[in-house]
Amino acid sequence: MDRDPQKIWNNCLKIIKDNVPSMSFRTWFSPIVPLRVRENILTIQVPSPFFYEYLEEQYIDILRKTLRKELGHDAKLEYNVVVENKSYSNNQAYTVRYPEKNQKVPRNRPVSLPAGSDDNSIKNPFIIPGIQKLQINAQLNSSYTFKNYIEGECNRLARSAGVAVAKNPGGTAFNPLFFYGESGLGKTHLAQAIGIEIKEKLPEKIVLYVSANKFQTQFVDAIKKNNKNDFLHFYQMIDVLIIDDVQEFAGKEKTQETFFHIFNHLHQSGKQIILTSDKAPVELMGLTQRLLSRFKWGLSADLQRPDYETKKAILTQIIYKDGMEISDEVIEFLATNVNSSVRELEGTLISLLAHSTLTKQAITIELAEKVIRKIIKSTQNDITVDKIKNVVCGYFNMKLELLQSKTRKREIVQARQIAMYFSKNLTSSSLTAIGAEIGGKDHATVLHACRTISNLVDTDKRFKKYIDDIKKKLYS
Repeated sequence: MDRDPQKIWNNCLKIIKDNVPSMSFRTWFSPIVPLRVRENILTIQVPSPFFYEYLEEQYIDILRKTLRKELGHDAKLEYNVVVENKSYSNNQAYTVRYPEKNQKVPRNRPVSLPAGSDDNSIKNPFIIPGIQKLQINAQLNSSYTFKNYIEGECNRLARSAGVAVAKNPGGTAFNPLFFYGESGLGKTHLAQAIGIEIKEKLPEKIVLYVSANKFQTQFVDAIKKNNKNDFLHFYQMIDVLIIDDVQEFAGKEKTQETFFHIFNHLHQSGKQIILTSDKAPVELMGLTQRLLSRFKWGLSADLQRPDYETKKAILTQIIYKDGMEISDEVIEFLATNVNSSVRELEGTLISLLAHSTLTKQAITIELAEKVIRKIIKSTQNDITVDKIKNVVCGYFNMKLELLQSKTRKREIVQARQIAMYFSKNLTSSSLTAIGAEIGGKDHATVLHACRTISNLVDTDKRFKKYIDDIKKKLYS
């Protein structure tokens, strides 16, 4: 038998390639480097601990069959795992040793030896003793359950789809499941409720909730530490991935590219993906078309502002849970007069209770009216990038499509710059997000626009009047 490790591994790959999807083959088998063959043991090098764990969880059968075909019935496999060695400037390889049968070893502390210490190596048999799933914190809020989520006409489709996914993650047509709607309507609650239900019914599933902003921060950190492969392999091992506020990926090309590969792998592997956004996929700006097209593969379900009956049900549930006593008249008054988000409805009720407790007044319609008046006054003028674009276009009698276009006409460029200027000064959006929302520009263009408008305000009285007029309209 030929003992050339590369030739033996190539023979294995010919069979493996015919039995696994091409994307999986490129992701999980192309990076493997065969190192040596001794007796019936093939040693291969893999990029990370996550990598070998995933291979043995997903592809152990095909590995066993191909190795036995090449090396005989007693064929065994040994891994060299490349890990970052903090004591040196470069990476080193470690040979993973498995425990004896029935001996338990924590997943985050595998038994290992430096490469080259072959005398004391314990070879890895194909009969793997007690491999357990990766233990991670799902980052779920235990109060965000289906039981606490009130169903109404405003969210019935989204909730029904969520329940279906929770019963059969990755096994429905709702993959990805994409929730969208204004802030405060319960997207995060519903997405996490799915994760909680899955963890309860299918505890072996790896569930992870992460905001898009945190995902971006983790990715940048992984790049800085030269751990991009570990980052990628970690996310590819998740069974149910929940990404909140995907609109935050706007303008972040490298993050989008990495998430694109993670998305493809999870979807192809039958894993469940749940996404939330403040806009429908067709309305998202600053995201690549190939990523947007994948967001449309499953079901996009919108969450709308709650109707009167749903608001009453939400208030009644909160009051009952917190042991409060509020008359039906006050509940009906709140449901009638708080017309925005569920979050604002809950906030109004909390403020009402606080006022009653601190001032020792009974909770009456008069007190409720006073609290609502203060809250509405402080929130009715909340300004968004969308509102700014619409007001600027209305002021200059310009279609929104022109503002978003690539045209370089002076009056349109100036209107676009004004919209960017107000967005930077009146919203919490980042420069990158503003640029993505207004014409698909980068952060440098937004920064230049803000400087240009500031200079014109200081030097041109007529232009300053434009800005003052628009500002009044924004706050009216």
